[in-house]
Amino acid sequence: MPWRESSVMEERLRFVARLLDGEGMSDVCRQFGISRKTGYKIWDRYRQEGLEALCDRSRRPVRYANQLPDHIERLIVEAKRDKPHWGARKIRELLVRRLAGDVRIPARSTVHAGLSGISCLRP
Repeated sequence: MPWRESSVMEERLRFVARLLDGEGMSDVCRQFGISRKTGYKIWDRYRQEGLEALCDRSRRPVRYANQLPDHIERLIVEAKRDKPHWGARKIRELLVRRLAGDVRIPARSTVHAGLSGISCLRP
């Protein structure tokens, strides 16, 4: 007997179809080998969004906790282009003077980490 190949979406579709036929959530979850919490998550998404909700979703975070804001990063890059011999300490001081009180200034180590990503700017 050959193995039957199925995708995640097909399994979710079969799961929802059985719930629509009137089977109980606990029994269907047990047969599919998933928790009831996961079963209700799939069921709720299907009821709210339809068939598109059964597709896999991206697991990529919406934002990264330690990422510099774009305008701060742009200022660091511009400062390094203007003054290629400056290091993180001087560039941070420049940011302190330019942005005093407007935004939270990153630490010297953060500025240094940002500069290490733009090492191609060095002559």
